Amino acid sequence: SACRSFMQPYRIFLFLLLVVKTFLNADSMQVCSRDALSQKKCGPCSRTDGQSLTMETAKAQLAELKEGWYLTNDGQRIRKDWKVRNFKVGMAFLQQVGDIAEEEGHHPDFHLEGYQYVAIEIWTHSIGGLSENDFILAAKIDEVPVELSKKQPKRKVEESSS
Repeated sequence: SACRSFMQPYRIFLFLLLVVKTFLNADSMQVCSRDALSQKKCGPCSRTDGQSLTMETAKAQLAELKEGWYLTNDGQRIRKDWKVRNFKVGMAFLQQVGDIAEEEGHHPDFHLEGYQYVAIEIWTHSIGGLSENDFILAAKIDEVPVELSKKQPKRKVEESSS
C-alpha cells in the first residue's frame, strides 16, 4: 500500500513528461528557406519517435518552396505537377529525381500520365505524414532542370481540409 502511494506520483510524472515530449516533437521543425533546405541531408525517421508536422508548420514551410507545391491528403503529403515537353523529357526528369531520392534515402511517388504530365508526391511513409525530410527532398527536386511544355495547365489549389 505504501509502495503504491509512492509510485502513483512517479507514474503521473512520467505520463506528463511523455505528453510534453510528444507536444514538443510534433512541431519541432523550424521553417527553413529553400536554399537552407536544399543544403540539408534527409535523416532517418522512425515510427516510434517521428511526429508529423502540424498543418501550420507544413503551410509555412510550403511557402518557402518554389511555386507549384501544394498539400494533399488533409495536409499529410505535398505534391507538385509539371507538364513537360514530351515523354522522353518526363522520363529523364524522373530518373534525375530518382537518383536524388536514392542518395537521400527518401523515396517519393512518381506519376507520368498522358505522356507529358509528371507529378511527384512526397510524405514520410514511416510516420504517415510530413516531416522535414519531405521539404528537403522537394527543395532538391526544384533544383533539377526540366524542359516544360509551352502550354502549362492551371495551378492546382490546395486540396486539404484545413
